[in-house]
Amino acid sequence: MGTHSRRDFFKTGASVLAATTLLGRSEWMQAYPLGLPLGLQLYSVREQLAQDYAGTLRQIAALGYREVEAAGFFNHTPAQVQQAMRAAGLRCVGAHYSMHDLQQQMDSILPFCKAVGVRYIVCSFPWFKNPARLKDTSFRTQVQSFTLEDWRWNAEQFNRLGAKVRATGMRFAYHNHTMEFAPQHGVVPYEELMRLTDPELVTMEMDCGWVIVGGGNPIAYLRRYPTRITLLHVKDFKKTNHPASVADPPPAAELGQGTVDYRPIFAAAKKAGHVRHMYVEQEAFDMPPMQALRIDAEYMRNLRA
Repeated sequence: MGTHSRRDFFKTGASVLAATTLLGRSEWMQAYPLGLPLGLQLYSVREQLAQDYAGTLRQIAALGYREVEAAGFFNHTPAQVQQAMRAAGLRCVGAHYSMHDLQQQMDSILPFCKAVGVRYIVCSFPWFKNPARLKDTSFRTQVQSFTLEDWRWNAEQFNRLGAKVRATGMRFAYHNHTMEFAPQHGVVPYEELMRLTDPELVTMEMDCGWVIVGGGNPIAYLRRYPTRITLLHVKDFKKTNHPASVADPPPAAELGQGTVDYRPIFAAAKKAGHVRHMYVEQEAFDMPPMQALRIDAEYMRNLRA
């Protein structure tokens, strides 16, 4: 993430708050693609949340975001999270956890998220049947090391965890990255996950940008699995002179400023008819984060499926 002064951060925040006052609530609440509220994956503002949790949430809401998906709660209690969300006018619909964390902390994760009001517990990254075989735990090594045996093991874990989550009244979802789309022995891991997971226990949060970088086609998956994909992540990437790869993805871009045209993707999602929430996610910035997230929000507000 690029570094910017706190002065830039708060200056941008003040400007968007003023814009909200001038434009009025009704304009921010107009229908977005698929008629869904605009959502943000809070990993996008992880550094800002660590500094000022409640203030960052208010700035997000000022940009027009109405739903959020957590990527950590920054040592806040459920009551504190609820208070901050309510004060900002946001709903915390989902929460991301790695498979490793879900395996180790599920008994504390479930009551915490239930108390916050979360609807979806999302596995943000898979794990290995035998992690001891990895030469190291770097991200590059991990994304290059998943085998079909690992994916089939993950599918078993998803079903098991999904049953636990369902018993609490929440839903379990899986969020893909890039490595799910590289065929292994003629089998595409993402399709194997679809085959082996129980639709009653496991739904999919399809990260459209990562599907494309991984060599897949989000439109094709929305058509093939119309009832299995109920959550979307929306991100864009800059054009580069070298081919994208699982280990070396292209740098992040603001929506509409990069290489991904979301109009046909949203049209396919609209036809599928089962997407319930969508979240902008911007993992890195070349400008003050709130300025970039405002560009993302404007893109989503002006796009129609």
